[in-house]
Amino acid sequence: MLKIDEVVTYYGPIMALKGVSLEVRQGEIVCLLGGNASGKSTTMKTILGMVRPHSGTVTFEDHFIHSLPTGEIVRRGIALVPEARRVFARMTVWENLQMGAHTRRRAPSGELETDLERVYGLFPRLRERATQYAGTLSGGEQQMLAIGRALMARPRLLLMDEPSMGLAPALVDQVFDIIQAINGQGTTILVVEQNASVSLSIAHRGYVLQNGNIVLHDTAAALLQSEEIRRAYLGEE
Repeated sequence: MLKIDEVVTYYGPIMALKGVSLEVRQGEIVCLLGGNASGKSTTMKTILGMVRPHSGTVTFEDHFIHSLPTGEIVRRGIALVPEARRVFARMTVWENLQMGAHTRRRAPSGELETDLERVYGLFPRLRERATQYAGTLSGGEQQMLAIGRALMARPRLLLMDEPSMGLAPALVDQVFDIIQAINGQGTTILVVEQNASVSLSIAHRGYVLQNGNIVLHDTAAALLQSEEIRRAYLGEE
């Protein structure tokens, strides 16, 4: 479904991605692990056209997308749940969700209502908070809203950038349960995470990114048993 092939990306003179290749197949949950400054967020931005690759290609459903504007990439079926949620604080929950459907503004109103009900079904708290300003929500509620806003674009591929960031452990488990539920409804998911344990526990496959290079790639089960992963991410000797 998504294929990144030998992508090199720069920020000014700094090479952020050094020939990254990865693949996400339809129906999968794939996690991309890495520490700070490993290149995880740059990978996401490159997929979405926010950063242009210096070389290499990005294809989605067999079409090159690395030279397309971000809006067109979203229209083609990719949506992002950004790091740190980034909800529109001075807009209501309902308005935030409507913004998620911005690229589908010509869709029949009944279709958008169906999607809104799907989001409320996944996140009943958002229905309760529909008229509340997003900036007044708790961190966990804002993460729910960020996910719901992305789903309003009807993505076939959902990108999630550090969904566990800043959340209490109980909320992390809840969010990842919801990620599994969304995948079970037919949405393919690429999750960027530092929390290896929880992300690998729900993923089919995983990649490990260090200093702009993919250094490990395997099934999620195999990565969980990897001594290198256990030392670097799970705090085990």
